[in-house]
Amino acid sequence: MTTAYAPAPPRDAPGDARLLRAFATTRDQRMREQLVVRYLPLARYAASQYVRHSEPFDDLLQVASVGLLKAIDRFDPANGATFSSFALPTMLGELRRHFRDRGWTVRPPRTLQEHALRVERVADDLLRQFGHSPTVDELAEATGLSHERVLEAREAAAAHGVTSLSVRVGDGDDAAELGDLIGIEDDGFARADDRVTVAALLRTLTQRERDILWLRMEEDLTQSEIGRRVGLSQMHVSRLLREILEKLHTAAVREGRGTERVFGKRAGVGTAGAWPATNV
Repeated sequence: MTTAYAPAPPRDAPGDARLLRAFATTRDQRMREQLVVRYLPLARYAASQYVRHSEPFDDLLQVASVGLLKAIDRFDPANGATFSSFALPTMLGELRRHFRDRGWTVRPPRTLQEHALRVERVADDLLRQFGHSPTVDELAEATGLSHERVLEAREAAAAHGVTSLSVRVGDGDDAAELGDLIGIEDDGFARADDRVTVAALLRTLTQRERDILWLRMEEDLTQSEIGRRVGLSQMHVSRLLREILEKLHTAAVREGRGTERVFGKRAGVGTAGAWPATNV
């Protein structure tokens, strides 16, 4: 049975430097295999830093071993650094990429993934240290993240796995599939997502452009009414609205969004223009 935890990273032995220099010169594969065997405890230590209940330790050790091979092949003895100090970050980076690229059922942004991994790792360490699940305050202090970031990271950690809608819930005659127990479709999440998108798109506008868009979208004023409010002609307002919607459309395309979904049909940008020509 593989030992999952290593108390501390092993150090370089006196003869390692000679073997590393010899391999760097000859690229002898037998020397490479000797180095792998010698530094496998270091790979085991690296894997132990990312142990999860849902991830078999042997799989993590395999990922760390890939990082070890890369470190052996790339290490330059002439740079003056010890091999352990070079190899450990390489293996940890390989493990982070493994979780970032393959370990997520739903993939959040990279920064949030890294925060989630850090919080999970620290939470496991604090659980072993304190004997109880750490609080948000304790996690924030240990990770250097804000309380909000810790909470976001813990929510994102749920994306590591999913529960099948076919799983049975309940016992006996009362058992039912999870999918049958889910309520009606709620568009609240979509609306919340749209609000976030709108906020991001509006940051591409100037304050005057945001004011004009507000008068049109929220107060439902006509172009003439907007012109009187801001001291511009109806034609000038019409041109500004088209420019505003074109700018929003360009930003929305970059975000993979359509302006019709976010702002409604009347905000659609097409060849005929952004706004109804008769709404003056």
